[in-house]
Amino acid sequence: MSSPISTAPVSTRLTRLGALCGALCGLLIALPSLVEAFTGETAATSFLLALSPAFSLPFLSALHQRQSQATGRFGETAYVVNLIGLGLFGGAAFTSNLVLFYLDEDVIDAELTGLTIPTLLGSAVVFAVGCALFGAATIRARRFPKVPSWAYAVAVPLFAFLIALPDSVFTSALHIVVGATLIWLSAALWQSSPTTDRAGVPRSDAHAA
Repeated sequence: MSSPISTAPVSTRLTRLGALCGALCGLLIALPSLVEAFTGETAATSFLLALSPAFSLPFLSALHQRQSQATGRFGETAYVVNLIGLGLFGGAAFTSNLVLFYLDEDVIDAELTGLTIPTLLGSAVVFAVGCALFGAATIRARRFPKVPSWAYAVAVPLFAFLIALPDSVFTSALHIVVGATLIWLSAALWQSSPTTDRAGVPRSDAHAA
């Protein structure tokens, strides 16, 4: 027996897969951060946080696909900048959580020389600008709820600079807010995907026929 996703049109399947990736990304950010608020950073929580950016890429693409007609060229520009920023920041987050986590502070200070620090900061800036632009496009499009749309434009850019800050209740709380934002947007994205009839034809197309 085939699943609802397998019988849906390609665009619908990609939207739903993107929503699932977004929800997983949000969980991989929020749950480890909730644990770290009580235990501090651990190898397990760092591992989960390092994986989260990978799932944000299909999620961002699905969001853009859903609202692209309403955002126009501004939305396209915002999407490209956000996508590039995610790629750069994802690499920085992966390195921070799975490499730097296991090194002593003295080793980190000695090894992070040359262009390393400016490049990491530049990645954070591109990510922050991309999220702010894409969040603004999402707010303008009005395809998703206002609260997570504004949170994506405001809270997620702040998330970019947490790597340089020591762990605290504030950083854990912001991680949780970002994770909840992604989960909320993912739920809205899933609900916005076109429904299909038993033949796998979008209902809107079926009525038009």
